[in-house]
Amino acid sequence: MEPNRSPDVVVAKVIAWTPDGSVRYLDQTRLPREEVFREARSIDDTVEAIRTLRIRGAPLIGIGAAMGLVAAATLEARGGRLTSEWLDNAIARLTDARPTAVNLAWAMQRMRRVGVEALETTSDPARLVGVLRAEAQRIWDEDAAMCRAIGQVGNRLIPDGATVMTHCNAGALATGGIGTALAGIYVAHELGKRVRVLSCETRPLRQGARLTAWELSCAGVPVTSVVDSVAASLMRKGEVDLVVTGADRVAANGDVANKIGTYGLAVLAKAHAIPFYVAIPRSTIDLSCASGDDIPIEQRSADEVDAAPGADVYNPAFDVTPASYVHGIFTDRGLVEPPYEKTIRSIFD
Repeated sequence: MEPNRSPDVVVAKVIAWTPDGSVRYLDQTRLPREEVFREARSIDDTVEAIRTLRIRGAPLIGIGAAMGLVAAATLEARGGRLTSEWLDNAIARLTDARPTAVNLAWAMQRMRRVGVEALETTSDPARLVGVLRAEAQRIWDEDAAMCRAIGQVGNRLIPDGATVMTHCNAGALATGGIGTALAGIYVAHELGKRVRVLSCETRPLRQGARLTAWELSCAGVPVTSVVDSVAASLMRKGEVDLVVTGADRVAANGDVANKIGTYGLAVLAKAHAIPFYVAIPRSTIDLSCASGDDIPIEQRSADEVDAAPGADVYNPAFDVTPASYVHGIFTDRGLVEPPYEKTIRSIFD
């Protein structure tokens, strides 16, 4: 794709409704070599898309699951099979598709709530589908607005001429809008600031090298893809001004679960006196989770690691960064700073 100078060209491709009620999405496992679009019509289709990382990124997983639920409900309604039992089973399966990202469970709780309320007042399957679709669209629209608000916060903390290091992909490909970690970069770029990005390669599936570098290039933002193990050297040379990452879940005490390798970057940033920020919508904060110790960590397949035959493989998708390493959190309600036990709860008041 030719540079467009705007992330909107990526936003428009990521996910969409189709005229027949299914969900069309960009298969992110095929990027950057080719743009392949797939459709999800059933719960099986959506669960597989989320588990295989064809649909990925904490906010987008929630959005995609909500839309996939609507697509499957549309088929069930046509066949006269849309019941409360089906809805409960479908939501449970979607919630279990990936355990670490709290946005998925959050979105499914919202969908279940409106679905149950609709079932109590109507026996019309078409009306129930309409209620579910309206809620899925609200989840999507709200996330897009939160991304823009996060971008405004991030822009204020990104100086002109800054070099920003980021990990994994937390941009337009991972959300319903312009992203979280990349949102501040996009807003700064729109305002004419000279911003350069160092995109860490990132396991699993090299999502930083493949996805972040691709979408920033599409938007005309200068980006250099770097292997994860070079971060310390770049920081020591003074080539990193700040680190900004997204997150899949933030505990009530400010501990952050994000793609594996984030914790190492946070430790390095603190050792080199470099600000380490996390950018999230409020939906990524789990107030029921006291600390990072309570966050489930997804284990990926050994097949994703090119190890010697017969060797055991340890391949966690995420790690947890203690709150003490987090300089601040960009949210749609502003910058949250320590002590997180108090400030995180304040943005929900």
